[in-house]
Amino acid sequence: MKTYRGKSVMQGIAVGRMHLYRRADYHAAVQKASDPEAERTRFFAAMEKAKGELARLYDEALNAMGKEQAQIFEIHRMLLEDEYYLGTIMGKLSEGYQAAYAIDSAGKQFAAMLADMEDEYMRGRAADIRDITQRVLRALLELPEEGIEAEEPMVLVADDLTPSETLKLDKKKILAFVTVKGSVNSHTAILARSMGIPALVNTELILSDSLQGKTCVVDGFAGDLIVEPEEALLSGILAKKEAWEADTLALEQLKGQENRSKSGKTIQIFANIGSVEDAEAVLRSDAGGIGLFRSEFLYLGREDAPSEEEQFTAYKAVLEKMEGRKVVIRTLDIGADKRADYFQLDEEVNPALGYRGIRICLDREDIFTTQLRALYRASAYGRLAIMFPMIVSLDEVLRIRQIAESVKKGLLAEGCVPGEVELGIMIETPAAALISDRLARTVDFFSIGTNDLTQYTLAADRENRRLEKICNAHHEAVLRLIETTVKNAHEAGIWVGICGELAADETLTERFLELGVDELSVSPSAVLRLRRAVRELP
Repeated sequence: MKTYRGKSVMQGIAVGRMHLYRRADYHAAVQKASDPEAERTRFFAAMEKAKGELARLYDEALNAMGKEQAQIFEIHRMLLEDEYYLGTIMGKLSEGYQAAYAIDSAGKQFAAMLADMEDEYMRGRAADIRDITQRVLRALLELPEEGIEAEEPMVLVADDLTPSETLKLDKKKILAFVTVKGSVNSHTAILARSMGIPALVNTELILSDSLQGKTCVVDGFAGDLIVEPEEALLSGILAKKEAWEADTLALEQLKGQENRSKSGKTIQIFANIGSVEDAEAVLRSDAGGIGLFRSEFLYLGREDAPSEEEQFTAYKAVLEKMEGRKVVIRTLDIGADKRADYFQLDEEVNPALGYRGIRICLDREDIFTTQLRALYRASAYGRLAIMFPMIVSLDEVLRIRQIAESVKKGLLAEGCVPGEVELGIMIETPAAALISDRLARTVDFFSIGTNDLTQYTLAADRENRRLEKICNAHHEAVLRLIETTVKNAHEAGIWVGICGELAADETLTERFLELGVDELSVSPSAVLRLRRAVRELP
């Protein structure tokens, strides 16, 4: 028996035989072209074929998992047109090299550059570059796309998996997957979570043919891969697996029940979403509403900003689906790790502290006003609340309210009557928390974003795995800022919620109730577990 540590992407337990997957990576020798113009023609034809394949994969992912996951393949298409990537290939072609070598060398160069970055999110993009490079090479060489075949359910083990390989996994045949490389923020990890497959990445494992067919356990709770477990341990693992599955089924009985502790304290439990399609999961989870709709996903993976009509249609669809339950939509939070080429944002040394969120919106009033018009128009179809990210000053809030009021007046003049809309802000900077007494007099609610609040309070990048121990959301400084925010909100007569990862942390649920937090917003899959945690409190 041997245990290997990894990073868990998805909770759950799987027991099965290991199946090693080694893709056929295509490489090209350094060769000059006899006909440079013909090589350019072949290259552009391969690019068009690759884009067509990505369009098909987008449709498959959209039908299987929703828009947020499908955007991965739209991002891949945009990466094919990245100036650095495309420019490197064209440079090699101009030097007279064959198209295969130009593609191969450019992909390796770009992927190596990303893999060496300290930012974990950017390291995760290296796998995307390798994926699109192999796709273009296959198209150029007219080779068929590989699949992962299995006659019986198995645990897939690989050096790494690309997003397109992950999408093609047959959930009926794949019990779990384990990769040696990879990041919890990679697109492959995002797909694994959406598919509900227990998965480990960045696992301390050396791939060897001797592993093929061996029995193993993938423990998504502990982050362990256990090869050839001893009988006693395996019995315990299987019991744990059965208990988890039974517990998940038992949670269904809590649907329709109150979020009320034994002493009578209550709290709202809402859900976070990133696309219109995710609203269905909110309804299935029996959440009280949507506490965070990340509207920036409407802006990503495309060549230009969504129109007012496109946004209106999306917001209206979510509000109608929620049938009167509150929907809190966050305005565009682009920047930092979420980038769109058409915004033409400059490269920044520290983008998390840079030009992002409301800072961009207040500079680009045309984009901001378009979104607000769409939101106010949609408000007639449900119960809407709008919140604004990355606030650090009272002046920002006053300007936001001025723009919002101007938008409302403009719509009324056109004969469009918006519904009642609450306006709130995210408390995700220490500055906002410390002046929350003043801010509370200007808005209808606060929503505390604990992910960013933690990293800004502790000066620790939450994407840097070396700082995981430092970037601790349980730090007393973070909890005191939350307490201050809640106190100031209630003194001003407004409600306050928490929409960061800390909201689902059951070790803090009792403290949040004692502080008087009005609402917790978590992933749809965490709603019923959190409801049970509340109901079991004294």
